[in-house]
Amino acid sequence: MRSFKLLAILLLVMGTQLSALGAEVAVLRNDFRISFHHKEEIGSVTRLYMGQDSSSYVDVQTDSVAAFEKDETPAPEPVSAQAPAPIIATTTQPAVPAKVDLDQVVRDASSKRQIDPDFINSVIKAESNFHPRAVSPKGAQGLMQLMPGTAAKLGVSDPFDPKANVEAGTAYLSALLTLYNNDPIKALAAYNAGAHRVEQYHGVPPYRETRAYIARIVNDFNAKKVAQMKAGKAQAAAPAAKKPNSAKTAKSGTTKQRPVQQASATTQSSPAAD
Repeated sequence: MRSFKLLAILLLVMGTQLSALGAEVAVLRNDFRISFHHKEEIGSVTRLYMGQDSSSYVDVQTDSVAAFEKDETPAPEPVSAQAPAPIIATTTQPAVPAKVDLDQVVRDASSKRQIDPDFINSVIKAESNFHPRAVSPKGAQGLMQLMPGTAAKLGVSDPFDPKANVEAGTAYLSALLTLYNNDPIKALAAYNAGAHRVEQYHGVPPYRETRAYIARIVNDFNAKKVAQMKAGKAQAAAPAAKKPNSAKTAKSGTTKQRPVQQASATTQSSPAAD
């Protein structure tokens, strides 16, 4: 399964979502590039501010910075700061099955494409907020907001069918991950803005909508994983249940007790895998 490195993803997103507004770029020794407005050295840490104020910043180890360069990112096209909210389709659209186990649909599609289901769920949340009949102002349809042309190429006849939509959207994401050597950031950028834009800008295009879209997905995905790790630690730290006293149990032999099967909660592992 593809490996998503949570901190690396988060760092990339914080470095890309506002890079069009930056004045400089910090080039890290691991080849990450973080655009920023201004910086401040605090001991062994360099604080990179994303804007004129101090409300948004990234702290990096000073010795991890290889160089500072001028930010020559092309000016972004005039787009809205946030993606338009999907419009729920009218009753003229094809009917949606009354009962669909969306969790199972996502698990099946993710397993087939070797992608973490949490990642797909985060994409669905950003795309349609789990409305199977959502339609965007640009015409994207369904849970994973497939454009009609993309849906047709993927063999989807009814983009409002949750199963067909999720399977096709997951297949498309899988193809993009393969295209970009399992880089989830570029894959998400291509899913939102088109692969031609990623090629044009040699990475995430400088569109506010696309960068905000990537940030929403990564933050949601990382939040899921942090919650799972906390739950796992809490479970491991929980004291083992006390075993019943065998002597007392023998004394109460006149009462039959129903055997209880203990179920142990498990947390989903972080993805081995934009």
